[in-house]
Amino acid sequence: MNENRLPELDEPPAGRLTIRYTPDSDTEIVENPPRFTWLPVIEDEAHYVLRISRSADFPKNDTTTYGPLPLNFHTPDAPLETGTWYWSYAVADPRSGKPVSRWSKVRSFVVTPDLPQTPLPSRKDRFAKATLARPRLWMTPERLEGFRKEIREDPDRYTWSTFYEKSVRPWMDREIMAEPAGYPGHKRIASIWRKTYIECQELLYAIRHLAIGGTVTEDEAMLERAREWLLAAASWDPNGTTSRAYTDEWAFRVNLALAWGYDWLHDRLTEDERKHVRDALLARTRQTADHVMRNASIHIFPYDSHAVRAVSAVIIPASIALLGDAPEAEEWLHYAVEFLFTVYSPWGDNDGGWAEGPHYWMTGMAYLIDAANLLRSYARIDIYRRPFFQKTGDFPLYTKAPDTRRATFGDDSTMGDLPAIKIGYNLRQFAGVTGKGAYQWYYDEIRRTNPGTEMEFYNWGWWDFNFDELTYRTDYPVIQATEPEDGMRWFRGIGWVAIQKAMADPDRHIQFVFKSSPYGSISHSHGDQNAFCLAAFGEDLAIQSGHYVAFNSTMHQNWRRQTRSKNAILIDGKGQYAGKDKALAMQATGRIVTAEDRGDHIFIRGDATQAYRTLTPEVTRVERDIYFVHGEYFVIVDSVDAERPVAIDWLLHANAPFQLGESTFRYSGTRAGFYGKVLWSEAGPPELSQFTGFPDVDPSEIEGLPESTCLTARFPKAIHHRIATLIVPYRLSAPRRVFCFLDDQGYDCDLYFTDAEERSFKVVVPKTFDPGTAERSERKEGQKK
Repeated sequence: MNENRLPELDEPPAGRLTIRYTPDSDTEIVENPPRFTWLPVIEDEAHYVLRISRSADFPKNDTTTYGPLPLNFHTPDAPLETGTWYWSYAVADPRSGKPVSRWSKVRSFVVTPDLPQTPLPSRKDRFAKATLARPRLWMTPERLEGFRKEIREDPDRYTWSTFYEKSVRPWMDREIMAEPAGYPGHKRIASIWRKTYIECQELLYAIRHLAIGGTVTEDEAMLERAREWLLAAASWDPNGTTSRAYTDEWAFRVNLALAWGYDWLHDRLTEDERKHVRDALLARTRQTADHVMRNASIHIFPYDSHAVRAVSAVIIPASIALLGDAPEAEEWLHYAVEFLFTVYSPWGDNDGGWAEGPHYWMTGMAYLIDAANLLRSYARIDIYRRPFFQKTGDFPLYTKAPDTRRATFGDDSTMGDLPAIKIGYNLRQFAGVTGKGAYQWYYDEIRRTNPGTEMEFYNWGWWDFNFDELTYRTDYPVIQATEPEDGMRWFRGIGWVAIQKAMADPDRHIQFVFKSSPYGSISHSHGDQNAFCLAAFGEDLAIQSGHYVAFNSTMHQNWRRQTRSKNAILIDGKGQYAGKDKALAMQATGRIVTAEDRGDHIFIRGDATQAYRTLTPEVTRVERDIYFVHGEYFVIVDSVDAERPVAIDWLLHANAPFQLGESTFRYSGTRAGFYGKVLWSEAGPPELSQFTGFPDVDPSEIEGLPESTCLTARFPKAIHHRIATLIVPYRLSAPRRVFCFLDDQGYDCDLYFTDAEERSFKVVVPKTFDPGTAERSERKEGQKK
């Protein structure tokens, strides 16, 4: 057919919340082949054809086509040669793969030499050699027989005996739990959400562990008990209180419990029992798959934390368990694999960063690791080869050291405890994948410094570490630990910069994290562009204030997500948008302009203008410069310009009150502290004040939890603000002073610093020569009148 006679292709522009057209000439290609994504047409049933060529004319003898493709994203099954390439796509006939629309705009990209080769086998080859025998989750029959023999000979091998005694046998005597009653009046209550969350997780532990324990040891009584648990859970109403629509986190766990039970106990069930369990498993998986693929539509709108997590947590294990028993299962599994190989992760960047912060990196990666290990053992599909997974362990390593609690960004369920043990387990997994000893060091430190928290909600409600230990030891080597390197990590795509000095030595350790993110305040991110956190010498100093008691609680919405809980600034009392509108949240963005190690200092500049303009549109510039000097102290320079005079509140949060002077402040913790001084302000000196507590928060939500203190340095109204501040952390046993004087004659304010080692440093702050104070503005207005 003549292409000119084909209908036009619907090719709308991409928005902030949607998937983008990639790759293009601005895309950094980090793996070979590159990943192709585009916005779909409105018809859900549409298929596509993708073409790539070394020529923009797409000659027949030098063009490769892929199709028909049922999704608007694709990873080719073979790497490409180095050089410049061109691509376009069209809507295709679902049978022949021939175009039924005009081709899209032609886009180009460059494949550079020596990129990691990460092709994805085509659908026809992907599971061609995978067994349909059982079990399939974790073990396959040929592995199981050898494993059983090894355990008989040495019960302690792979920590099996610990798993068996602590995580299998206790469920033999536990009463089988009843179907959860749900919320009173079906209105969400945090305490019931948490209680039922744990109960549903324990359902998974009971079924999975009894099934594995009984199968490996061939214990008939244990297998029978596992069967009883499974049949009881399969009788729960898939559309009831554990449905996805009621509370998805409860539903995920029930779904996963049925998948493990159906797979490992399949041969123990009668045909009627298999159908009973299979129908329940299918109904629940269909709920999640339909939501992920059709309602949340993460192939169009990928910034849905729970829906993306469900791909790994539910769809992959359930689909593997159902493969061969339900045609839908294979489609679900293909979708999930292709999403993980192509789109994943919408929260990540090429440096391994994770925009939601280290705690939600932990949960996201935990489920990804589970899914990746299942795919690797079942179908030899290895997601870990992708560059993101080779680097992403650096993100928690450098943004949340093992001895920090509140000195980083994002939602965090640990409520001020040390990092959750699972971060360590995730890092150990990536040590096994990459061979990086620093990741193993992190795991060892977490196990050393954070014992006894295994049963805390944020651990037990998600993971049984005895099972995690068993599965890791059977599949991966234990890597020799090495201490992490000092230095700076700039996660460019997510707008985070982290500095770590002497992480392995608490007496010298300094952690500094700065953020100005293109992700704004969406999902588990907050209104914290151009904010920073500081920990030093084994103690948190400048903290992320508040407690993550529950998503959408008053503490969460009115305090913790808001800029006033950050070490940031307010402009005329306003911060950055951090409400529930995803579009506005994604507009309240920042960016890291530069982050450089300059030898005697590290320099970072963040631009949060757009983040503040959402609520204060008269602002024209909001920048913050950070100088980390000689690895010892910080100089912070804030630059704010506006179309009319505005007041600045410079905020700093700590675990306890400060000692305040006219322009100085000091915080003393249990083993470390810091002092600060406002060195210069072009608009005039500040007024310092402080308060302890959390305004506008329901007291019942935080009963018994510690309160933090907010320091406010309020600067008078001006059109132009230039503010320079010094912060010096130190051990209480070794107080530190940095001396400073300034020369403000001429075009600049020159700040000179020297320390006890007589090391000097200079910071130049350009003047505006017209701060435009409110008084001057009022006089001008009066003169005009």
